[in-house]
Amino acid sequence: MAMLGVRLAMGRLFEMSAGLGRPSRTYSTSPSFAEVLRLPKRQLTKLVYPLQELEQYLVPDSRPDLHLRIFDPSLEDIARSENFFAATAANRIEYLSSAVRLSHAPEFPRPEVCFIGRSNVGKSSLIKALFSLAPEVEVRVSKKPGHTKKMNFFKVGKYFILVDMPGYGYRAPEDFVDMVEAYLKERRNLKRTFLLVDSVVGITENDKIAVEMCEEFALPYVMVLTKIDKSSKGHLLKQILQIQKFVNTKTQGCFPQLFPVSTVTYSGIHLLKCFIVNVTGNLNGSHFR
Repeated sequence: MAMLGVRLAMGRLFEMSAGLGRPSRTYSTSPSFAEVLRLPKRQLTKLVYPLQELEQYLVPDSRPDLHLRIFDPSLEDIARSENFFAATAANRIEYLSSAVRLSHAPEFPRPEVCFIGRSNVGKSSLIKALFSLAPEVEVRVSKKPGHTKKMNFFKVGKYFILVDMPGYGYRAPEDFVDMVEAYLKERRNLKRTFLLVDSVVGITENDKIAVEMCEEFALPYVMVLTKIDKSSKGHLLKQILQIQKFVNTKTQGCFPQLFPVSTVTYSGIHLLKCFIVNVTGNLNGSHFR
């Protein structure tokens, strides 16, 4: 698709409404990984490796549709990754600034990851869950969709920057197109884009436009499936298989493994943290296969 087409697609992301959605939920307390390691094996697998836990519910001939264990870190490395997200005197985790255009964004010679998704997909809730070991960091989560109007930058120690992008679709900011397109296209230290998809709803037309944008800009990106606690196992498996098929057949730049998460049960959060630390170059050794 030509660059003009991308800009038109970005405009559609701004214009298309994803609906009012549901009110946000309260958070549970994130368990420390030391507590997680003391859980029975089945509970540990469900919490840390939700895709792996779901595999047992698949009929044998459908198993090839799920790409399991492509990112396969050890429990030891997941535990090491937790330290990057724990606020200490030597590891300050803090909000840096907000920006409505790239020229206003803070400049740091550090790897950067960003989170994008439609309004009410649970983006700010996920970032709040990632920062649960740094409770002094304020990540505002509103009951109304479309709360995030600017690019919000958070510094994770001396290691990397995490960016909360405005949501597309319902109540997107007026300058959404210029803001997001410029950032994704020109941000040189951007290492990975995390595209959030509501696992209850599945991939929407807005999400498909966001995928086109990532593909056009040749961005390495990942699909994170949010709200997995809101579905029955049968519905969740159906959505995962459909989304996995979409990734396998319709994308080139998307990492082939899906990351299902819940900010209520914290399922998948520890693995996602480890993936972030890995793609920003802060975890020795490769865990992709």
